[in-house]
Amino acid sequence: MSFAKYLIYFLLIIPIVSSCEDTKSKKTEQQNSITKSVKKEQAKKDDSIVNSIKIPAGGTKTEVNLREIEFVEQEELIPFLEKYGENNPENLVLISTSFGDIKVRLFNDTPLHRANFIRLVKMGYFNTTFFHRVAKDFVIQGGNSDRVATTKVRNRVGSFLIPSEFSNQHKHNRGAFSAAKYAEQNVSKASSPFEFFIVQSQRGAHHLDNDHTVFGEVISGMDVVDKIAQVEVDDKEWPRENVEMKIKILD
Repeated sequence: MSFAKYLIYFLLIIPIVSSCEDTKSKKTEQQNSITKSVKKEQAKKDDSIVNSIKIPAGGTKTEVNLREIEFVEQEELIPFLEKYGENNPENLVLISTSFGDIKVRLFNDTPLHRANFIRLVKMGYFNTTFFHRVAKDFVIQGGNSDRVATTKVRNRVGSFLIPSEFSNQHKHNRGAFSAAKYAEQNVSKASSPFEFFIVQSQRGAHHLDNDHTVFGEVISGMDVVDKIAQVEVDDKEWPRENVEMKIKILD
């Protein structure tokens, strides 16, 4: 190929290559723009959880706004809950289920546990959860679920543990309202901030005294607790049909 022909060929092919590069560049820009838009929309969804969860007691939707939840570190926990407890003195709550209502009185002499529980109730956390463990003639345990919403709220609240608040006055009698705890690396017997259990056994569960913090008692609705204790469960004591709950403040 002569130099003149080579030059003509080169001048013709350059615009074609440039055109391909320009097209590729535009496509990349469009894809980046779409990706950013999708991420922005996802961020908005992450900021506010809106769960179309039908709560048996009222058929209402549960909405938890993550922006309104203050993340708390372990070292900040005690002064945070003490202040929260002063500003939120309520100690009567109502747990509503498809089996009926359970009324609970929280103890004022377990101030950290009471304040934490009232806080979770007010933010709507428990309305995303179930009675997820049922051990007939022992306890029914609530405050967890396999829903994404529950996990998101937990992550926003924090991963702290509540220091134990044992009292000789509060034992694991029938109807005791007590805090669950993590067994692993928990020599201080600190409580989970999210899960609680109600003693259903007629004999009580006194082997748990001074091992779990009793921070309330059922004052009406033990017949409902007994009904929940009868549900069919799998080999991990998880009810085969979800026992949903809705908790609200009474006083």
